[in-house]
Amino acid sequence: MIKFGVTNDDHHGAAPGWDAITAALARLYPGAEPRFAAYPPSEFGRNLQGCSAYEAAGHWHYVTFGLTELWGKSPDDDPEFSGWGFELTFRLVRADDEHVPPGWPVSMLHQIATYINSQGMLLEAGQWIDMRGPITGFPESGGPETGLCVFVLADDPELTELRTPNGRVAFLQLVGVTEAERDGLTEIPDDPLMITDPSRA
Repeated sequence: MIKFGVTNDDHHGAAPGWDAITAALARLYPGAEPRFAAYPPSEFGRNLQGCSAYEAAGHWHYVTFGLTELWGKSPDDDPEFSGWGFELTFRLVRADDEHVPPGWPVSMLHQIATYINSQGMLLEAGQWIDMRGPITGFPESGGPETGLCVFVLADDPELTELRTPNGRVAFLQLVGVTEAERDGLTEIPDDPLMITDPSRA
């Protein structure tokens, strides 16, 4: 399921949606290559076409491909929005000596993408998703144990909305919180990048 260096070159034909997202990431991380690109249709089906992870300052930055229209656009589709109109992002705390991104966030993002597609769920900043268990999928996914069990949705602080040939693409970041933080009983740690640290709860 995990393959290094995957790009839209693995497909035939133009991919204006994919290229627009890749260009936005190249501006944010100039000269950097994603540590891995999780691929592909045979594994992800229609739910995701890929998920890249970038080694950022103190964290991993995961970005999905596939909730928007990556290749062509049907004449019957809404011209204003590309697919669902958003891709998902996730920032996970990273140790200084960690240079291989954990795989469990890819499984988590795929699970959420599957739910979005099956339920026709349009998401926006300010909403939340109760995972009904640890956000890491512990222990089934191999992720760490954590008390974080809810994702709050926010606009990604560094990836702004794109205008692509296939329509608008926003980036919604998943931020792991506890039930008490979601309900406003305790404060969510103040962090401008909204990096998730499973060990804090």
